[in-house]
Amino acid sequence: MSHRILTTFCATGLALAMLGANGCASSGGINHSGNDYDIEVVKSQNASERVRFLVLHFTAIDFATSLRVLTQPSSSPVSSHYLIPESNDASYPHDELRVYQLVDERRRAWHAGRSEWEDRSQLNDHSIGIEIVNQSRCEPPPESTPGAEPGAVCFFPEFDPAQIELVIALAKDILARYPDITPTRIIGHGDIIPHYKIDPGPKFPWRQLAEAGIGAWYDEDVVNRHLEYLQGNTSSDQDSVRRRFAQWLSEYGYGIDPATASDEEISLYTRAFQYHFRPWKADGEVDIQSRAILLALLEKYFPHKLSNYPGMEQEVVAERK
Repeated sequence: MSHRILTTFCATGLALAMLGANGCASSGGINHSGNDYDIEVVKSQNASERVRFLVLHFTAIDFATSLRVLTQPSSSPVSSHYLIPESNDASYPHDELRVYQLVDERRRAWHAGRSEWEDRSQLNDHSIGIEIVNQSRCEPPPESTPGAEPGAVCFFPEFDPAQIELVIALAKDILARYPDITPTRIIGHGDIIPHYKIDPGPKFPWRQLAEAGIGAWYDEDVVNRHLEYLQGNTSSDQDSVRRRFAQWLSEYGYGIDPATASDEEISLYTRAFQYHFRPWKADGEVDIQSRAILLALLEKYFPHKLSNYPGMEQEVVAERK
């Protein structure tokens, strides 16, 4: 399925990339012509890209409202670099889906908030944000419901397949320009600020993106191997298991402090992890399957961090270092 991708800023390079040309954002150069001084360029090796992360969101509102909220001044202004509409949205004015660029990639969009991932905070400074129109939402339970448990009741519609194809095309284009965005740095809003956000939620097809070369996913056979080991290792008490899982979350990238995290925080970060990697049961419980999945991810992307873990095959560590 093909889509016509329209861009506003030269920095995206989307249209040029689809034609096999180079987008101007990749050069990073500034035209100093006309200035009353000479410039001699000596390229330093002591530098890095500004963009290190790709953060995905759902809007929770329709296209027209999303566009207005993300582009117009307000008392709580927000923005993102890109907005992806969905099919069959009555507020969307076109027949075919288009990528909307709202902020030049060289500029800082306001989409990530007080976020953390790896050793970075305030990810607005280090990321590109993509807002995806999807009207997922959470609401408090009706007070009249007998025996209703505390907490929100959430509704998660499926994502539009044509929309996801467009997300994949855009993400591939972005990754081609920013090599520092490694698989584990393609994350959701809920991953980087789970105290307040859950998007893009459990219906977002992270596995489909990973199979297209975008983001991280685990290998089933490795999960099964870790499951077998964990099932045979029952000596640890529950608190130790939860604390060790928090340590693994931190080593993968989550902004949790294993030494000081409360039991509630561990559950919160566990649920964020499950929304991304085990969406069919996101209950915040540190169960054996969640532990095995996280171990498989660490083994795949950060094997050196498991070098002393007894359930780890040491030849794997040696091969992947």
